[in-house]
Amino acid sequence: MRGINVVEKDYAVFINNPNQFLAISDFTVGGGINVVENVNIIESTEALDSSKQSSYQEKRQYIAQETESLNYFKKFYPGLGVYTFMENDLIIQDFTDKLKVANSPKGFHDAKINISNVVYINKVLSKKDLIKVFKRVTKAKTKYLASLNLPLHINNILNNNDFLAVLGAIPKNEDDGFDDFDIDELNIEKVVQESVDEAFKRFDLTFGILDYLVSEGILIGDMIEAGLALVDDADVTDELKEKMETQLLKSLSDINIIALLMAAIRTEEDFTRNNIREINIDENQAHFYADELLGLSIANQIAGTKAAFNFKLYKEVKPGIIYGLPPMLDDVFAGLIAGCMTKILQE
Repeated sequence: MRGINVVEKDYAVFINNPNQFLAISDFTVGGGINVVENVNIIESTEALDSSKQSSYQEKRQYIAQETESLNYFKKFYPGLGVYTFMENDLIIQDFTDKLKVANSPKGFHDAKINISNVVYINKVLSKKDLIKVFKRVTKAKTKYLASLNLPLHINNILNNNDFLAVLGAIPKNEDDGFDDFDIDELNIEKVVQESVDEAFKRFDLTFGILDYLVSEGILIGDMIEAGLALVDDADVTDELKEKMETQLLKSLSDINIIALLMAAIRTEEDFTRNNIREINIDENQAHFYADELLGLSIANQIAGTKAAFNFKLYKEVKPGIIYGLPPMLDDVFAGLIAGCMTKILQE
């Protein structure tokens, strides 16, 4: 944007306005409301040598934010510029030729995903209006990220250390007043959504059925163990275990089974949060059998009518991982496991 200079170094990104910004931020240095010339996004100071630290600390009238990544992009709208800074420790790994899973070399305890913003509004704003924009951006990003319904273990590492600065122009002369300002004209919700979507696109970060199973604490090995627990007319050999694993992964690649499993996962989430007025999971739901219908559908999709009979057995006994699952999920995974075991024993 006119009058704004961006200087990129290997250790920092400097956003400079010689005419100064009115800034509100949650930055580690200079957070709050300030009049500044420089907005500095800096790699963790531990990574900087003393000369580099001095170079930015000597900058007059600055605010600064430490980050572990200087990866960013910028987008401009009428009267508005957004700089989006991105940190991501996740990678998408091949699990099979058809299934992928999100993972991190750091492990999910230490991994992070941060999508941060520096927003510049090309208007002379009051402090009150600047605070309004800051709150609106924060609320819009929180609301949009929640609407994505990402797997729980992904949500747990998302935006725990993000940052935000909102910058406005300041009057050129003491006698100048503030510009007319209508916050709705900025379309902040749309701007924030595009920022988040573009960040995930640049991360090349998507999520699939295995990620949602991980978020529920359901592992392939646990399902194999549950499936083999009720085998009474065949020896439990390594070959049988391998066949069960192969069939499970094949079934989890079936779009129909993915849809049925996700229907159960989403429904369980809504029930647990009491999002559906007519349903109270704490009450006796004697006439509720939608979970059984989903389980039967999965079993039948994999191995036909016989799997439907085996589904009843797995549903009643609830071996292994099935026992510990919540009401919607125990039946659908009983159906998945019964279907896979039926299929391999028929071959």
